[in-house]
Parts: sequence; structure tokens; C-alpha cells
Amino acid sequence: MNIETIDHIGIRVADLDRAMAFYELFGFNVIHKAGNDPVAVVKNDDGVELNLVFNANDTNGGDNILMDIPTKYPGFTHIAFRVDSVLETVNILNDNDIVITQGPVKFGREGHVSVFVRDPDRNTLEFRGREEDLSSIGGVETYENKN
Repeated sequence: MNIETIDHIGIRVADLDRAMAFYELFGFNVIHKAGNDPVAVVKNDDGVELNLVFNANDTNGGDNILMDIPTKYPGFTHIAFRVDSVLETVNILNDNDIVITQGPVKFGREGHVSVFVRDPDRNTLEFRGREEDLSSIGGVETYENKN
């Protein structure tokens, strides 16, 4: 078997309208709603596809059980989207009052800088781009690999 690329990513959300208000900021639009499942297929202009599964039940007081509580469970912790410009991304996040939970940060991988945010359901998203001059927004924090 040869895996060529990721086809789509499924993200569980509680409220489709609330989720779309967030994901539309990044160019995603609903292209199809399943007739028999609570799934909305959304894509951006570059063909990145998300399946928003809108049947989440929040019994954790708004916490993301994979990221926010001390007990660590197996599962997907975040999605990393490649962006053209981290500076432009930070400005868009700030203009839309989206809190950056970490970053800009460089994790020791040559030439990559990331910022992390949470969607309305506390799912973690990473926006990763090439290193650029970020002095106008305070610069970049660096973490060294410990391997």
C-alpha cells in the first residue's frame, strides 16, 4: 500500500454554526452536508478538506480531554496547517480576537515557525510556516530538540 497524502481530517464539534463561524476565517466553506449523518464536508480554495462531525457532547466542562486534563489518553492531539506567512496568520488571528495559546515558536526544526490556537470546541490547531522576520509581533520563542 502506498499512502500518497491525507484525504481529509475529521473534527468533532458541538455546534456546526459556531464551528463554521470560526473555520470560515481560514477560508473553509461547506460543500456538502450528509443526509444521514451529522457531518459537514468543508474545503478551502486549496482543496484542504475537513469533515466537521457536529455531534459532540461536552461533559468535560469545556476541557479538551486529550490536551487539558492531567490524565493523558491516546488520540489525535492537534492538526498542523501549512501557511504562507506566520506574520499574516498572527495578524488575522489578532484581528479576529482569536487567542494564540502558544507561539510564535520554533521547535528546533530548521526554518519552521508555528502558532497554536483552539477552535470553539477546544480542538488544537497549529499554523506552521517558514521562518520570517517576526520582530513586529515580538519575535519567536525557540525550543531545542531533546533527542
